[in-house]
Amino acid sequence: MVYATSDGSTRQRLRVGMVGGGRNAFIGAVHRLAMRLDDQIVLVAGALSSDPENAAASAAEIGIAPERSYADYRVMAQVEAARPDGIEAVVIVTPNHLHAPIATAFLEAGIDVICDKPLSTTLADAEALVALARAKKRRFVVTLNNTGYAMVRQAREMVAAGELGRIVSVHGAYIQDWLTRPIDAEGQKQAEWRTDPARAGQSAVLADIGVHAFNLASYISGCEAEAVSADLFTAVPGRRLDDNAHVLVRWTGGARGTILASQTSPGHYNDLSVRVYGDRAGLEWSGARPEELRFSIYGEETRTLVRGGHGSTEESRRVSRMPAAHPEGYIEAFANFYRDAADIIRAHRSGAAIDPARAAQVPDVVDGARGVKFVASAVESNAADGVWTPARFG
Repeated sequence: MVYATSDGSTRQRLRVGMVGGGRNAFIGAVHRLAMRLDDQIVLVAGALSSDPENAAASAAEIGIAPERSYADYRVMAQVEAARPDGIEAVVIVTPNHLHAPIATAFLEAGIDVICDKPLSTTLADAEALVALARAKKRRFVVTLNNTGYAMVRQAREMVAAGELGRIVSVHGAYIQDWLTRPIDAEGQKQAEWRTDPARAGQSAVLADIGVHAFNLASYISGCEAEAVSADLFTAVPGRRLDDNAHVLVRWTGGARGTILASQTSPGHYNDLSVRVYGDRAGLEWSGARPEELRFSIYGEETRTLVRGGHGSTEESRRVSRMPAAHPEGYIEAFANFYRDAADIIRAHRSGAAIDPARAAQVPDVVDGARGVKFVASAVESNAADGVWTPARFG
């Protein structure tokens, strides 16, 4: 299972398995598409459903051999770990409450982990996963995949280079409208589990989309959350968990800001944005126009920086796949995440050196735990009527 690189050399494809993501699942197919785009990863095993019949049918549909289709992820971890050609990493794309037990089983088996967000539904589980990954010396990445956009990478580089000056305020927002009606009570599969406390966790909107806004704000700005003051509420009567969140954030370094998340805002299909302002300049990025970065130096005309255009940074060029004005989007960004994750896991397993700067581009188990801490702190703050609550992980 080798592939040819651009320089003519060959490299072994990373062998992965998947838990969850079977037929009629929402996100599994998106992960598979993203991991195939660079041809560096091969999916060879799976426990694609807890229903044995559906698991087998799902595996057959995507070309997994029958003997490597499992109805139980625990069996999969044990059997694959014992095979000479077993999987090197597992991709977890299940409802939230299963992330921690599945990741634990594969870490214990010596297999690296690629886990969908949120890392877990409780802070205790997140802390345990960080400790276990370190103890087992395994790579653990979390698919906070919006970090893969070229202009997100460029924004991060510009902030790190000091182009904004001292960071003053950092804001992230993720706004949708798909839960405006009570479709969860009507049995819509995705809505039903995402608003179920037993499967989604303490918060629906923050665990589902708020962690993306939070991670991206931190990723670009380089700031961590020190404390939060949160107001969470449910706009749809009878819904079991919140569908809106307004969170004030005190960031490290003295910056202030907000994280806004809503799933009941008509007219917003998938509106993710980040704004970072310093004492010299400001940056704004929106998922609706992912190839552009709005850059404003105080006292000068605002400039629109374009992916692949003049002023592109080294990292944004590295993760660009097409020339400027040849549009790239969500799948390409997701594929950038998987390509970097594959490089990091493959290097780690072979004992090769890993560039720390390159590794830092990919959210890991600690980044995932920071997101869980943010959610837990926001829930705690909301329960105390918005009292400022410590939010820094570790």
